[in-house]
Amino acid sequence: MPHVTARLRRGVLAAVAAGTLLTPFAAGALPASVPAAFAAGSPSPSPSTPDVRALTPDVARQLDASVRRVMREAKVPGVSVGIWTPGQPRYVRSFGVADRATGLRMTPDLYTRIGSETKTFTVTALLQLVDRGKVGLDDPIGGYVDGVPNGDRITLRELAGMRSGLFNYTEDEGFFKALTSDPERPFTPRQLLGYAFRHPVLFAPGRKFSYSNTNLILLGLVVEKESGQRLGDYIDQHILGPAGMRNTLFPTGNEFPAPHAHGYTDQTADGKVADATDWNPSWGWAAGAMISTLDDLRIWAPTVATGRLPDGRRMISPATQKQRLVTPPTTIPGAGYGLGVFDVQGWIGHNGSLPGYESLTVYLPATRTTLVVLLNTDIGHDNEEPSTLIGQAVTEVISPRHVFDLPAEPAAR
Repeated sequence: MPHVTARLRRGVLAAVAAGTLLTPFAAGALPASVPAAFAAGSPSPSPSTPDVRALTPDVARQLDASVRRVMREAKVPGVSVGIWTPGQPRYVRSFGVADRATGLRMTPDLYTRIGSETKTFTVTALLQLVDRGKVGLDDPIGGYVDGVPNGDRITLRELAGMRSGLFNYTEDEGFFKALTSDPERPFTPRQLLGYAFRHPVLFAPGRKFSYSNTNLILLGLVVEKESGQRLGDYIDQHILGPAGMRNTLFPTGNEFPAPHAHGYTDQTADGKVADATDWNPSWGWAAGAMISTLDDLRIWAPTVATGRLPDGRRMISPATQKQRLVTPPTTIPGAGYGLGVFDVQGWIGHNGSLPGYESLTVYLPATRTTLVVLLNTDIGHDNEEPSTLIGQAVTEVISPRHVFDLPAEPAAR
């Protein structure tokens, strides 16, 4: 299948394709070297280089130039970037167009589909149920959902940490044909699991890392069963409401609040670029259906990384949050993955991708810096996700000791 299917099969964490672990390293540890390519004017890292550079007018100009360079090279229609560090000026800029047909400019207030950043919300819901004693991280999934291959052995922890061994339903040929033949059709969670369960398990539970959207569909069902609420309703009541995220939602179909950017993809049946704005994201459900804005994701980044709400209350207990942030190695040096969250060179958070849109929401605890990137395309460039390219370009300028880099790996089908 073409490269577009490879992106679907890997879901959002395209850099971490299924495969055996490389040489293990300490959770969260940085590699011995930092990428040598830096944006024009950015200093090479040294022991005296700060974790995050002050957002002076000169640094802001360097950021503008770096973002525009990536947009030009990768043919990105539009992007919004937000950087916030306590005690520093904020950087909130939009570039390019939100709608190629009308030329409408990209602006920071637009709603966008956030793809696999949804996983951070689903896992947060699960961890809240852990705190309430409704579920245990080491419970087998078979105790909650029937018919799961190896369901008596795969734990909720292994599902949240992408170490279940279950086949990723977005790799299934039948799923790809069904989605691309009618992108506005709805999918149910059980239909999605059906595509996955027709395949044998890939490896014994816990043996290695393999990013799979199937894991999150199962966790979404667990949340619904043990909370007695629909997943979207639970997230709205117990997560979005307390966090004050009034412009974030879990759609039931292809509804999309205005104003929003149009999204452009080549993940189509014929490989041609299409406008995916009104495609139904139900195929991503607990793994990738949500919608948000730049400012709401600014709230979410530190909430995920610290377990605390903006008012200081706990979203998740300290003990459970500590378990969330255990990020064993993946297949990418310098990148670890915990419970629905990754650590890339010290940046904690997640990225998101689905046809037409990509996002990146991360937090650097060392300086309490938040970075949010929103794009209206998922079309790759030189086998790189556009959100990774922007994230790398931005962090090369502001945090050369912590460069965000998830190099994509080719995925044979």
